[in-house]
Amino acid sequence: MFKNLKNKKKSQSIQEHSDSDLHNIPEHIAIIMDGNGRWAKKRKLPRIKGHYEGMQTVKKITKAASDMGIKYLTLYAFSTENWSRPESEVNYIMNLPVNFLKTFLPELIENNVKVETIGFIDNLPSSTLKAIDKAKEDTKNNTGMKLIFAINYGGRAEIVHSVKSLYEQLSKEQACAEDITEALISEHLFTNKYPDPDLLIRTSGEQRISNFLIWQVSYSEFIFNEKLWPDFDKNELENCIKIYQSRQRRFGGL
Repeated sequence: MFKNLKNKKKSQSIQEHSDSDLHNIPEHIAIIMDGNGRWAKKRKLPRIKGHYEGMQTVKKITKAASDMGIKYLTLYAFSTENWSRPESEVNYIMNLPVNFLKTFLPELIENNVKVETIGFIDNLPSSTLKAIDKAKEDTKNNTGMKLIFAINYGGRAEIVHSVKSLYEQLSKEQACAEDITEALISEHLFTNKYPDPDLLIRTSGEQRISNFLIWQVSYSEFIFNEKLWPDFDKNELENCIKIYQSRQRRFGGL
C-alpha cells in the first residue's frame, strides 16, 4: 500500500513538467558544489556555516533530481586536494556526513534513493566511514536514483589507481601493451558501474573542473552556473536541464 502511494506521488511530481520538458532528460548529472565559503563570507559568517547550508541544498537537489527521473546524481563532496584546508574546516566537513546522513537517511529510503560513493574512502575518519557504510547498507536494495558522493576523490589519482590495477591484471594474464584499451581502463575506474555524465554543472561561476571526473566528462555538456551552492535550487537545476536539452551532443562527430 505505502509503496503504491510513493510511486503515485513520484508519478504526479513528474507529470507537473510538460512533455517538452521531459524530452532528453540527462541520465547522469554530476555537480561540482562550489561556493559554500563565499556564501558564508558574503554574510560575515564562519565558513563552516556555508558548508552546513550546502548540505541543506544537497537534500533539496537530491529530491528534485529524483523526482525528475534522473538515474544518477554524482556530487563532488570532498577532493583529495581539500585536505590542505585548515584543520578545523576539514574536521567539520568530515563530520558532516555523520549528522547529514543521520537526519536525511529516512527520506532517502522513502524516496527509493540508493547511496553510493567513489573515491579513496578507506582513508576517511572511522566515524565518517561508519556513517557512509550505514547509508550504503540501508539503501542497497533501493532501485531508484543512485546518489553518488565523490569523497576523497581526485581525477588524476583515480586514473593512476586504475592504471596500477590494470597493470596487476595484465601482469597476471601475461598480456601486452596492445591489449590496453579505453574500455579496459574504464573498467578499473571507481565509476565502472555507471555511465559517463551527460551533464556537468559547476556552481559559483567558476569555469574549471578541478580534477573532477576528468576521464569521464570527455563528452559531457558543461554548464557553469553563477549561483553559489547554498543558493542553488530546483529552479536552477531545471534551467540547467533546459539548457542541456537545447544543445546537440556530437561526441566528436558532425
